[in-house]
Amino acid sequence: MIVYNKIVRDKIPEIIANDNRKYRSKILTNDEAIKMLAEKLKEEADEFLAVPSKEEMADILEVAYSIIEKSGWKKEEVEKVRLEKNNKRGGFEKNIFLIDTD
Repeated sequence: MIVYNKIVRDKIPEIIANDNRKYRSKILTNDEAIKMLAEKLKEEADEFLAVPSKEEMADILEVAYSIIEKSGWKKEEVEKVRLEKNNKRGGFEKNIFLIDTD
């Protein structure tokens, strides 16, 4: 038996069952899910760092969007905050690498 102990996409149990395999799962509360999604975000970021790809970035976005929804936020609200921060502090377009300050 392989132990995962992590949050998975909604269709994973169905995929496992269709493969004639057994599994155990449970439904998390939103608070529990947010914590597990934060861990999943780290996992997906590590996978992106290892192999940068559109697929890995799509996984990161899927997890981020789930965290936004489960936190009771709207994507538009988060986007507004992102744009405000971008206007105030800039984005990452210029590839600036800060070495140090005095």
